[in-house]
Amino acid sequence: MISRAIGRYLRISPQKSRLVIDQIKGKKVSEALSFLKYSRKRSSYYIEKVLRSAIANAEQKEEHLDIDTLYISKAFINQGPSYKRIRPRAMGRAFRILHRMSHITIELEKKKKKETTT
Repeated sequence: MISRAIGRYLRISPQKSRLVIDQIKGKKVSEALSFLKYSRKRSSYYIEKVLRSAIANAEQKEEHLDIDTLYISKAFINQGPSYKRIRPRAMGRAFRILHRMSHITIELEKKKKKETTT
């Protein structure tokens, strides 16, 4: 692991976010950024923010780092706490509304150069 970034308490459902993050796992950083930029899902904004933070962490760790050699080794989303709200319904009943939160974790690795033996 070269670097890691974690976004906590983000106001997006983990189920909706996993649809996007599953599509960028294992991809190069440049490919993932372009995918997230043009994705129409709301969670892509939060995932892109965390990915850019992981890139910045990697650049801070190593001075002469080529970003083109980085790829997403691990990316997962855990469920955070939920806001619990009550919605009044007919005949004095109440339905519960859960506003879910998520924690996004992205880890980056460096691609190993293939050795040629001739």
